[in-house]
Amino acid sequence: MPYEFLFTNLDAGGSVPTFATAIRRLKARGHTVRILIDDTARSEVEAAGGIFLPWTSAPNKRNHSIEEDTVKDWEPSEPGGDLLRVLDHITIGPAAVYAADTLAELRRKPADVVVSLDLLFGPLIGAKAAGVPVVSLATQVSLFVPIPGVPPVGPGLPPATSEEDKAMAAGVAAWFASQINERLPVLNEARVKFGLHALTDGLEHPRMADMLLVATSSAFDFPAQSLPDKLSYVGPLLDPPIWATEWISPWAFDDVRPLVLVAMSSTFQNQAPTIQALLTAAADLPVRMLVTLGPGLDGATFDAPENAVVVASAPHDQVMRQAAVVVTHCGHGTVMRALANGCPMLCLPMGRDQNDNAARVAARGAGIRLTRDADGASLRTALVTLLDDPSFARSAKKLGEAIAQTEPRDALVEALERLAFNASAQPKTVHS
Repeated sequence: MPYEFLFTNLDAGGSVPTFATAIRRLKARGHTVRILIDDTARSEVEAAGGIFLPWTSAPNKRNHSIEEDTVKDWEPSEPGGDLLRVLDHITIGPAAVYAADTLAELRRKPADVVVSLDLLFGPLIGAKAAGVPVVSLATQVSLFVPIPGVPPVGPGLPPATSEEDKAMAAGVAAWFASQINERLPVLNEARVKFGLHALTDGLEHPRMADMLLVATSSAFDFPAQSLPDKLSYVGPLLDPPIWATEWISPWAFDDVRPLVLVAMSSTFQNQAPTIQALLTAAADLPVRMLVTLGPGLDGATFDAPENAVVVASAPHDQVMRQAAVVVTHCGHGTVMRALANGCPMLCLPMGRDQNDNAARVAARGAGIRLTRDADGASLRTALVTLLDDPSFARSAKKLGEAIAQTEPRDALVEALERLAFNASAQPKTVHS
């Protein structure tokens, strides 16, 4: 039977095409999907067949300018500062207004299930207040729900193999929990305002979702000793963004130089200096280099050498089928596409979940990980190594095949349908 889903999300780059893919798959099964999201995502939502609803009380990004970005997570200098900005400006700080918008929409028109981006704590509050089942959807590795055996997120740690590694992982996890709990009074104020009980541990909050779905593959993530209750992997959701224009190669058909795709973040992360350093480092290499900028660098200019072309956008799947190497910030979507096409990667993480994605790529031998401010010599050496050593391409192909074969394509849709079906037989409890 058809169900009514309410999605809640924000325009955080890769989260939009992930949710758009989910909308398309649910629509194909006859369901209706409305989504509360920033104005900047309207065209993407409507192209997927979703019903666009703008945030009204909650923060609403109206264009892709730097001024509209309330988080500015590229600015902090202290370790973990980007995470603290996310907690203050997205996850916990505005939880009450996100909850209010979610509850208001559910009162205007009920839904069978709410599906919320894991970064947003507020919609879970609004859904629980309305007595509606709620799903937390991670569009990358699990951020807020620790998985036994998998390192805590943030610095991009590999699995612990020594007591020193274990101590470091425990320290990162403890720091993360302390930062959540330092903001617990704000979260509890929002929860109590909407009739939910106060918590003694902020990390209890995301676990209160009825279902925890992780839109990556267990084949990509580090091996888990066990999965937390209610958590499952549903595989990557990879429909291309609608703003990616068709690409026609500017190089001659018989140009046999290997193609290097530079695909950094679609949102602004102050990535222009890194892109320019790459262009300069590769200027005399026998390669063709295609740089795609995305909306975040709209209007930016670069000093491109003869062997490089800089474009606003290009369909990454099409280009990656021809590429020998992908240079990337290691956003989850770009990594999944590169692996699906068997492309080894030069990983230059900018922040967010990117260090953790890069750690998984490097650990599987599918790429080389450097810092975003790596010097020209290091960038050049890494590119030459990736081009000359075929083991990187073999490892990327092997990992991509494992990802494709692990989770069923309809895992997400079937999980949501199952929750909606089970919930339809249960009486609803609405908080006053």
